[in-house]
Amino acid sequence: MPNNGNLMSKLNKVASPRKPKASLFDELASDYDAWFEKDGKFIFETEVRAFQEILSLLPKPWIEIGVGSGRFARALGIETGIDPSIELLNTAKSRGITTIQGKGEEKLFKGESFSTVFLIVTLCFVDSPEAVLREAHRILKPGGKVVLGLVLKGSPWGKLYEQKKKQGHRFYRYATFYKCDEVIKLLVQAGFVTERIVSTLFQEPDKVHHMEEPRQGYLPNAGFTIIVGTKT
Repeated sequence: MPNNGNLMSKLNKVASPRKPKASLFDELASDYDAWFEKDGKFIFETEVRAFQEILSLLPKPWIEIGVGSGRFARALGIETGIDPSIELLNTAKSRGITTIQGKGEEKLFKGESFSTVFLIVTLCFVDSPEAVLREAHRILKPGGKVVLGLVLKGSPWGKLYEQKKKQGHRFYRYATFYKCDEVIKLLVQAGFVTERIVSTLFQEPDKVHHMEEPRQGYLPNAGFTIIVGTKT
């Protein structure tokens, strides 16, 4: 079970109390979470399998920025998560995740509080990926890891979501996708060195019928890419 006492000791006491703000995902929370049980079932299982390839390399304690409804956190064993959507956080809390409402760029925790920070399909939805990665760097202990789960621009799935964005899709209209080299550049600027890349989801969009095994390294035809960075 999550240790709330330990979490309280990590909270940044200088952060001033604030009234919770509504998130764009509050109105979409139920539809977002339902996707994992329906169209996204094999996609989710494939992505979780890819993360399992690297979990043993990641020191604890862990936190997920953009925890959403807690699907990945529960599947991977991440105890703590933050998210701006109170509706999604309520679902994550029901799944046993210790939750805090907030954005990734906010100074919610003391420096060097965690050993691994996850951002799973989150970087594309934040206002400033640079600020979020810098804050991840600040709250990580020396040698800590940042783990990014990404749909990359130019990949078959990235092209699909870019098209949906142009069409005003209720989720993807808010997303900004990045190429692999752009993400690595962002990591370097935030003080990370890329340690490992894992690729998965090679089935065509809308034609995913089974779970896949991950492959090592960056592969441009992968629908989902995991990049692990180490704090320097």
